[in-house]
Amino acid sequence: MEIKQNTLYLTTPKTYISRDHLNLKVEVEREVKLSVPIHHLESVCAFGQITFSAPALQLCWEQGVPVNYFSENGYLIGRWEGVPNTSVVLRRMQYRAADDPQRIAAIARQCVAGKLQNSRQSLLRSARESDVPEEGGRLQECAAEIAHLLGAMQHAINRGEAHTVDQIRGYEGQASSLYFEIFSLHLRQQREDFTFTTRSRRPARDAINCLLSFLYALVRHDCIAALTATGLDPFVGYLHAERPNRPGLALDLMEEFRPLLADRLAITLVNRRQISLDDFVTREGGVVEFTPVGRKAVITAYQTRKQETVRHPLIEQEFRIGQLMLVQARILARHLRGDLPEYLPCVLR
Repeated sequence: MEIKQNTLYLTTPKTYISRDHLNLKVEVEREVKLSVPIHHLESVCAFGQITFSAPALQLCWEQGVPVNYFSENGYLIGRWEGVPNTSVVLRRMQYRAADDPQRIAAIARQCVAGKLQNSRQSLLRSARESDVPEEGGRLQECAAEIAHLLGAMQHAINRGEAHTVDQIRGYEGQASSLYFEIFSLHLRQQREDFTFTTRSRRPARDAINCLLSFLYALVRHDCIAALTATGLDPFVGYLHAERPNRPGLALDLMEEFRPLLADRLAITLVNRRQISLDDFVTREGGVVEFTPVGRKAVITAYQTRKQETVRHPLIEQEFRIGQLMLVQARILARHLRGDLPEYLPCVLR
């Protein structure tokens, strides 16, 4: 277990969390490993077999510290939090927008445009860094094809044609297919160990898919937290279809951060050899999971990456990368209130 950016990550199996006045006491096999004042925490992330006492959960609830439950391989299972401090007016505007096909399409289009722009930037960056001209050329070609899809969406708007959300999902699906078809070309090191053939989610069938899925789960957690803090309902989205227990709006917000944060970090970890096949284990049936050491290494790298500062292209202010989800959630809230004519995704150069 460790604390990163005021988030307590619990990764050791059979850990027990109890309350000690205004502290969370962390025990493993009845040995106290850590005692954390609750006011030092913003959230708790528990992976696998972690047990909380009822008083410990109550302390987290009283102090506004959400507890997030993940599977051992990083899938977000659930979230414990108190009654959220939300704006009823904002949520009513969010729900009304979700009943308007034109507004659904407009927000969904911007989410996809942000994802495609950041995917294109990632491809061009890898093309510049490639030592093999042929591979660099293929990465540039893929970036050009994604740019063509972006142009097709924009041309339809310029002609006054209204997109449906299904058409927008079609653009996103085409771009994702192109993007992942050559994903292995991003990897300049350990390519044989991290062979990428196709995206496999649940379960992950190889190390690179395991790494991507784990990072996506961490980003989704941060998106849910950002939307909740803003007063939005993370389960009522626009691009992603509504399903029980599916945080649709969090998944919408995630789209622009997949290539920007998760994919680039995965590429960096492999290329810098900060992670290797030794950090994974293959279970019966071919399921690939992280070892405890590998999981901690990725969490540490993710939180370190979030500490880096960038200049937001729209607000033109410096933010830590870990703050960008909250910034974007607030931009979306401003659009839903009518303060902005459209939602503007975060696209970094």
